[in-house]
Amino acid sequence: MAMFPTGRMRRLRQTANLRKMLRETMPSVDDFVFPVFVVPGKGIKKEISSMPGCFHHSVDTLTEELKEAASLGIRAAILFGLPESKDETGSGAYDEKGIIPTAVGAIKKAVPELTVITDVCLCEYTSHGHCGVVQGNTVDNDKTLELLSRAALVYAKAGADMIAPSDMMDGRVGSIRKTLDENGFSNLPIMSYAAKYASAFYGPFREAAQSAPQFGDRRSYQMDPPNWREAMREMEEDIEEGADIIMVKPALAYLDILQRARQAFSCPLAAYNVSGEYSMVKAAVKNGWLDEKQIVLEILTAIKRAGADIILTYHAKDAARWLKSSQ
Repeated sequence: MAMFPTGRMRRLRQTANLRKMLRETMPSVDDFVFPVFVVPGKGIKKEISSMPGCFHHSVDTLTEELKEAASLGIRAAILFGLPESKDETGSGAYDEKGIIPTAVGAIKKAVPELTVITDVCLCEYTSHGHCGVVQGNTVDNDKTLELLSRAALVYAKAGADMIAPSDMMDGRVGSIRKTLDENGFSNLPIMSYAAKYASAFYGPFREAAQSAPQFGDRRSYQMDPPNWREAMREMEEDIEEGADIIMVKPALAYLDILQRARQAFSCPLAAYNVSGEYSMVKAAVKNGWLDEKQIVLEILTAIKRAGADIILTYHAKDAARWLKSSQ
C-alpha cells in the first residue's frame, strides 16, 4: 500500500457507512451464552448485590427471564444452581430432583428453542465450597470424577443440550464422555472449561453462587495465572478426552491465551466474560466514568477478535439490544 502522503489511512474512516463496510470483527448475538442463577422456591427474583442487573431466580421467574432473552435473539443459556442444602459430597449436584434438573425440564417446556447448557461442578453444592470430594485438606481428584460424571448424566437425562464441566479435575472430560456414551448420550456435546485460571475476577460470582471455599483456595486445581504453555496442554488434553468445545476463563485478562488457542486448535473456542469483569464495568458506569454501551461492545469485540466463537457474558441481553439498534 502506498505510503503517506499518497496513502492516507483516514480516507476509509471518514463516515459511519465506510467504517461499517470495512469492519473486520464484530460480535453477534449468535455468539452469546447467557449465564443465570437458579434457586429453590417460587416467585423469586432477587438482585445479586455485587452484580447489578443479575438475579437469583426461582424456576418460574427464570423461565420468564429466558423467554425475554430468546426474544432478543440469544440462543443459549448456562445454568448455575443453588441447592436447598449442602453436604460434604455435594449430593445436590447429582440429585435427579435437584434444582438444575428441575430447571432444565421447565426451560425446555417454556422456551424449547433455547440451547440449555448445564455447568458441572460441586462447589455450589458442597458444605466446604470446594469443587470436589475433600480428603483432609486436599480435593481428591479421582473420587471427584465419579460424582461429576453422575451429575452430568442426571443433567443429560433431564434434557440438557450441552454439558460444561468447570471443576478443573484431571480426567473429568474423559470420565464424563465415557459415562454419557455408555448411557445413550453419545451425541451430547461437552464444552470444557479447559483453561480455567485461579483468578481474582471470580469474586462476585462466589457471592452469586454462594460457593466461596470455607478453607484454603482453589489454586491446587485451577491454573496459575502466569502460565500459558500449561494452558495449551490443558486444552489439548481435554480435546483428546472428547471435549467438543474448549473454554478460556476469564476472558478479558487472558486474551493472549485466547489468541494462542485460536492459532493452535481448530475446534470451537469459548471465552467467559466473568463476574469481576462485568461488575467493574457496572461500578464504573454507576460513577459516570464509562459509557456502558461503548465499553461493553468494545470488550466483547476484543474477545471476539482474539478468537472466541462463543462468549459467555452477563451483558448478553443488553448487548443484544445494542447490536440490534446499531444494525
